[in-house]
Amino acid sequence: MTPRLLFRRLAAAEAVTWSLLLVGMFLKYVTETTDRAVSVFGMLHGVVFVAFGVTTLVVAIDQRWGAGRTLLGLASAVPPLATLPFERYADRRGLLGDTWRLRAQGSTGSPGPEGSPAPTTLERPVAWLVRHPARGLLTGLAAVVALTGAALVAGPPVG
Repeated sequence: MTPRLLFRRLAAAEAVTWSLLLVGMFLKYVTETTDRAVSVFGMLHGVVFVAFGVTTLVVAIDQRWGAGRTLLGLASAVPPLATLPFERYADRRGLLGDTWRLRAQGSTGSPGPEGSPAPTTLERPVAWLVRHPARGLLTGLAAVVALTGAALVAGPPVG
C-alpha cells in the first residue's frame, strides 16, 4: 500500500468515525433516546483517531514533512471531518507519494539511491516498518492498542 492510499483511507475512516460519534452525541444529548451510541462510536473513533495519528507520523517521516505540516496533519484529527480537507491539501501539494521513500534505503544508515542522505534517527525505524510490511502492520497495531489503552487509563478527554 502506498503512503497516499494509506493516508487517504485513514483520513476517511477518521472522518466517518467522527460522523458516527456526532450521531451518537445527537442521540444522547438532543433526542435523549440512548447513550449507547456514544459509547460504541466513541471507542471506535478513539481507536481510529490513534491509528490516524500513528499513520500521520509514519507518512510524515517517510515523505519528509516539516514539523509544522506534521503538527497540522495531527491536529486535523481534532475538529470533526478536518482530516478530509487536510488529505486533499497534502495530496495537491505532492506530500503523499506513490512509493515509500524509505523502502529503497537501508536501515543501517547507508545512503539510499542516487546519493540521498543516510536515514535520520527517526527514519531508521520507519524504514524498517515500510521494508517489512507485515511486521510493520503488526507493530502499528500494537502501537494503536498501547496508545488507546493509555488513553483509556488517562480517562475521557472532557470531564
